[in-house]
Amino acid sequence: MKPTPLYGMMAEFDTPTDLVAAAERAHHAGYQKIDAYSPFPIEGLAEAIGFQKNRVPLVTLIGGIVGGLTGYLMQYWISASSYPVNVGGKPYHSWPAFIPVTFELTILFAGISAVLGMLALNGLPMPYHPVFNVPRFAFASKDRFFLIVFSSDPQYNSKATRDFLERLNPRSISEVPS
Repeated sequence: MKPTPLYGMMAEFDTPTDLVAAAERAHHAGYQKIDAYSPFPIEGLAEAIGFQKNRVPLVTLIGGIVGGLTGYLMQYWISASSYPVNVGGKPYHSWPAFIPVTFELTILFAGISAVLGMLALNGLPMPYHPVFNVPRFAFASKDRFFLIVFSSDPQYNSKATRDFLERLNPRSISEVPS
């Protein structure tokens, strides 16, 4: 019978300060692929686990630029190239008339790309997550705090990681099967 591959090793803590301290120690110990779960946002936790990159603003900017160019070029192509109609002696390329649609498509594309980018970068939708295999993880939405070290971390070693997590004085340590 094949052993079940591990998703990682999870430690449970009683207070948010214990979790932040444990996350800082894990990050300083060289673990790069770690995550934390809590029933409410904790100030300083993102920095403690080493989370720094947020690509959603870049995705939103690119979506807005694409939307603005789409709106402007679509109007230019229609009014000056595909279906030129002289209305009141205005030139075919009357850029002030293009501004409202350009602005609206910029906002539309930026908003849609922000939502889709956020979902994609967060790996959502994810109806199943391996941490739900740990029975004690049900308390993550009530009053417990969890720190996980992923098995894909270059420094991960089952025994060494368990020993490290035990030195953090958690309430419990669990192996998370995939």
